[in-house]
Order: sequence, then C-alpha cells, then structure tokens
Amino acid sequence: MARRLGDVELVSVDSMQVYRGMDVGTAKPTAAERAEVPHHLLDLADPTEDFSVARFQAEAEAAIAAIEARGNRALLVGGTGLYLQAVVDGLRLPGRWPEVRAELEATLDAAGAEQEPAAVGALHRRLVAADPAAAARIEPGNARRIVRALEVTLGSGQPFSSFGPGIDAYPTATRFRLAGVWLPRAVVNERIAARYQEQMAVGFLDEVRALPPALSRTAAQALGYRELLGHLAGGSTLAAAVDQAVARTRQFARRQRSWFRRDPRITWVAAAANPGALLPALLGDWSRP
Repeated sequence: MARRLGDVELVSVDSMQVYRGMDVGTAKPTAAERAEVPHHLLDLADPTEDFSVARFQAEAEAAIAAIEARGNRALLVGGTGLYLQAVVDGLRLPGRWPEVRAELEATLDAAGAEQEPAAVGALHRRLVAADPAAAARIEPGNARRIVRALEVTLGSGQPFSSFGPGIDAYPTATRFRLAGVWLPRAVVNERIAARYQEQMAVGFLDEVRALPPALSRTAAQALGYRELLGHLAGGSTLAAAVDQAVARTRQFARRQRSWFRRDPRITWVAAAANPGALLPALLGDWSRP
C-alpha cells in the first residue's frame, strides 16, 4: 500500500516490535524495507524494560503528528488490539502503582514455572471479587492483563473497568478508517506454522540465545520467545518448543480475531489464501471520502 500510495508512512502497532534485538521472532521489517518506506514505533526499548500502553499511546501520537506535519499520511499496521484502540479512541489510561505491581508479580515469581498457572488463576479469582466487569473481559490465563487490572484496582481504589468508556466502547467519531484482513482459519494456521519454520531457518534460536538474561515480564511472554527460552533452559526439545509456539500463536490468532470482530467500525475484506489479493479493495477503501 505504501508503494502504491506514495505519501504513506507505516506505524507499527505491535507490542513486541518495540523491543530492540527482537527482530526475527517478531517479523520486524528488514533494513531494506525500512530504507524504502519510513517505519515508526520500532526498537523503542530494551527487552529488559517493561513497555506500557500509555508509553505506546504517547509515542504513536507524536509519530502521527510528525507524519502529518510532513504532509504525509500514517498507516497503522499490526495486531495488538489494545494498543490500536488506545490510539484510535484516545483511551484515558490509569496511572501506575509500582509497589502494588511488584507485590503481585512476586506472587507469580514465588510460584515458579510449574505452579504459575495456578497462581495466575488465584489472581484472576481475586480480580473477579474486586472488579467483576474487568475480570469478565480478561482471559483467566492472561497474567499480564490480570496483574495490570489488579494493580489499578488496588492502587487507585477504583475498579479498573471504571476508567474511561472502556475497551468495549467504540465511538463512531474517529478520524481513522479501520480495515481488517480476513483469512480462513485453516489458512492462518498453515501460515503460522510456515512462518515459524522460516524464522528458525534464519536464526530465531540464535536471536533468543543472544538476548539479555533478565528480560522484562512483558518481553519474556512474546510468542515464540517464551518457548525457545524454555528450551534453552533445558525444559523441552527444540521440536517440542516450536510445536508449543505454533499452538500458542494459533490460540492468540483466534483471540485476535474475536477482539477485532467486536469493533463495528472495521471494514473486513476477505481472501481465500493470499492476502496480497486484497490490495485493490484496501486501496479503494482508503481513497473513498
């Protein structure tokens, strides 16, 4: 699209492409692609840093303003739903309570890898009691979001779900045009498996091996990275780790699809197999008034 339109700069909406050194496993654009078309919101943090939605929101707003000041248009691309909604809808994001968060994360750390699912489940039950509305929107196994919701609820004394209209509100007044690419689930599953094979062939394991030893909790949960880190720590064979990564990524793709289907503002375009075939439809949607 950027090649065809000419005045477009790309803005990554990916919660893991923000990390330096995590290139192969996040399918980050190559140096040649970045030289051809300007890309933004890549390589913003070290993988030892936690990266928040609020920081992404601020970085994205600054990048979009600079793009428009140059007379160009911003095309936001990626699949991190909350990051996208934070920018499109200008979500009012709650503050941080590091001491509360540290206490919650210490509970998970003390549980160890084998008992972590049980510890996450206990935190989710705690969230159910404190903020049922927020708990209903968060999967019981999503440790990062559960910890964040509890951090805000306990730290602020207000339910996490009370901040702003919430992620279930979709204001119709937006200056963004939203389009989604729809592929059959079987095709998505095949593409995920094929991508992992390609990534392994070009050095994904070496990239993981070269990462700093103390990754942030956010970076350590990245798809594929968590499984390969487990393999390097002696937890599984390489083949088993890749199989686990494929399975978890397929589950994530299903959650992605469900997340974006809730937004009535998205225009969906579908292809049988090759998403490149959708370019004319996407270009047509872009150009209409």
